[in-house]
Amino acid sequence: MRRETVEVIIRFSFYAPSRYNELIDMNDKKFQNEAEHLFEAPAKLLEESVVFVKKEERTLAKKKPLKLAEEYWDTLGPGLTTGAADDDPSGIATYSQAGAKYGLQLIWLSLFTYPFMATVQEMCARIGLVSGQGLAANIRNQYSMSVLYAVTALLFFANVFNIAADLGAMAAASRLLFPGFGLELLVIFFALVSLALQIFTTYAHYAKYLKYLALALLSYAAVAFAVGLDWSDVLYHTFVPSITFSKDQLFLICAILGTTISPYLFFWQTSQEVEERILKGETTIEARREQVSKHSLRRMRTDVWSGMFFSNLIAFFIFAACAGTLYANGITNIATADQAALALKPFGEFAFLLFAIGIVGTGLLAVPVLAGSTAYAISESFGWKHGLHLKLKQAYAFYGVIIVSMVLGIAANFAHLDPIQGLIYAAVANGIIAPFILFFVVRLSSSRNLMGEYANRPLVSFIGWITIAIMAISGIAAITTLFWH
Repeated sequence: MRRETVEVIIRFSFYAPSRYNELIDMNDKKFQNEAEHLFEAPAKLLEESVVFVKKEERTLAKKKPLKLAEEYWDTLGPGLTTGAADDDPSGIATYSQAGAKYGLQLIWLSLFTYPFMATVQEMCARIGLVSGQGLAANIRNQYSMSVLYAVTALLFFANVFNIAADLGAMAAASRLLFPGFGLELLVIFFALVSLALQIFTTYAHYAKYLKYLALALLSYAAVAFAVGLDWSDVLYHTFVPSITFSKDQLFLICAILGTTISPYLFFWQTSQEVEERILKGETTIEARREQVSKHSLRRMRTDVWSGMFFSNLIAFFIFAACAGTLYANGITNIATADQAALALKPFGEFAFLLFAIGIVGTGLLAVPVLAGSTAYAISESFGWKHGLHLKLKQAYAFYGVIIVSMVLGIAANFAHLDPIQGLIYAAVANGIIAPFILFFVVRLSSSRNLMGEYANRPLVSFIGWITIAIMAISGIAAITTLFWH
């Protein structure tokens, strides 16, 4: 406030009302002007506010809801595809089993895991964005190679089991829709489609394919609304946790945590951030490090947190749909995702079709992600040329890992291995190895030497360590249940 105005206010306050006329008679122009300015201020402020609001209204009018939605969709990328890949057929089978066997008792996990999952994936994305390299490459540069090799080997076998289970689930779901086709033939077909997409398409087209395929998960939301659930009961169990600590339930919780906070997603998320930067012309590590900005970080956070929210929301709908139909009608023995789809048939042809279509759609998304994450982890561990932006002849070893992973996945189906057992044990294996990989994720994302000003805030690191503790406890619990009689 101006000094003259303050003087006016003081003077005005000390003058008694009886002397007001004397003031006016003195023809004190300075006083009158200052008083006028004082009382004009609120009205002027109001006028300026109205002008500002009208201006913002005009700006928003130009950006219609459809345009805003388009801008938001353009922001989404690796985070969305990573989140969608998390709800693969193996994840669908695990959530379906939980809903069918225990009703709504474990649905709270879909809410509980969200902040941990999103925080971890954001750390992974930030490592890739700031360092300009994938997760395995950063571990290789900073830590013991023997630890990296051991973790990568475990990741390889867990991912092969997942690929086998997903290919089998896609084939089985397709037979529900088109009964005339043989199971083995469909397994080979889906494997070849996944390979072709990864090897013979450009990364730009491949990324768009994965992004739009993520929308297949919306079918599970439609299923949940189609079967007529008691939503007040669903919401109650979502916010009020329940657990019995039985052997089977503890094992299933570990499987849920392992399929939700999955190690392969850590490697995929980090490497995809690098791929996105290469797509923009930043072909060297130095160039990628130089181009990091607060804007790119905000965009990444929107992408990651949206993708993880989408992932957990779909898990929530799968829990709810199976609990409200299968469990409510005594159908508790669900072993595979296609069995869950078939079990839904009595409750509506529409729900059955949507569930089966969702299995195929998510499988087409998840299988390339599983094989790709394995290839990134192994190639970066050994220092090979790698990346989906490279052609086949430029990265034989990288694409070789993808091919071997797919072939082993096909072989597991031809050997008639129990897919659900492989699936469950793969999920548990993920839950066991996750703490070790998460240790490196938290350490790397907290490192000032590597991340500079973009290193973890204390709260982020704290959530990271809590996540490690949760995954470690669940892994120990799962191992304990194997010897529980």
